[in-house]
Formats: sequence, structure tokens, C-alpha cells
Amino acid sequence: MSVNQVSVFLENRPGTLNKMTEILANHNVNIRALSLADTNDFGIARLIVNDVYEATNVLKEENFVATFTPVLVYKISDETGSLNKLLQSFTEADVNIEYMYAFAGKKDAYMIFRVKDTKNAESVLIGKGLKSLTQEEIAEV
Repeated sequence: MSVNQVSVFLENRPGTLNKMTEILANHNVNIRALSLADTNDFGIARLIVNDVYEATNVLKEENFVATFTPVLVYKISDETGSLNKLLQSFTEADVNIEYMYAFAGKKDAYMIFRVKDTKNAESVLIGKGLKSLTQEEIAEV
């Protein structure tokens, strides 16, 4: 199953990121993972949160542009070569990765992948013995 990632467009100026995190904190939205990419004029914050719908709604109420996108999340052990092994499965399945980022859990690491066709990629990767995490499982790590 895919997980919904919240993507937020941010003006590239001081305090904008802080305002976004303050809004989420005030609404008890826990950020599990965050990636921030920027250009001269704007940035895109990509978030894995405990409540996607609350996050998206409260950010929109505060005039942020926020959407959600399906991504795949896989648990890997904190050992040398674990990421390489996972990426090898993507290569063998001919799945192109558009972007990725990670977060650490209590015992393991979690890799988040955006691919062009999430459902197809997940199906092919299941054939390689990989099971992606669900939104509910992310909340527990």
C-alpha cells in the first residue's frame, strides 16, 4: 500500500517554514519525515505526517498550497548495504525513482520513494519480495 505524502509550496523567505510547522504543531500533526527542496523563489516541503487530511486542511485554511501524493515507504535495517539491496530490487524491477528521502525509526530506517506509477511499481516490487508500509504502519514506527 502506498502512503500519502503532503507536499507544501513555500515562499522562499525567512519564517515561512516556521509558520508551516507552527500551524501543524498547533493542530497536533506530527511530522514523521521531511524533505525540503528549493529554488530562488519557492520551496517544496514534502512531509510524512500522522494525519494527512488534517495537515492538508489546516494548511489550506492558512493559505498554503498543500496537496498529497502517493509514495512508497520501505523499512530497511541499519546495516551496511541495506539501501543498496533495496535499490537493486528497484533496478531489477525497472522502476525509476523520481526522488527519495528517509527517516529513522526506533530500530530501523525508512526510505520514502516517489515513482511515476506507484501502483505498478508496488506490484512489481511485491514480486521481488518487498512489502511497502501502510499509512497506519507509519504511525506506529
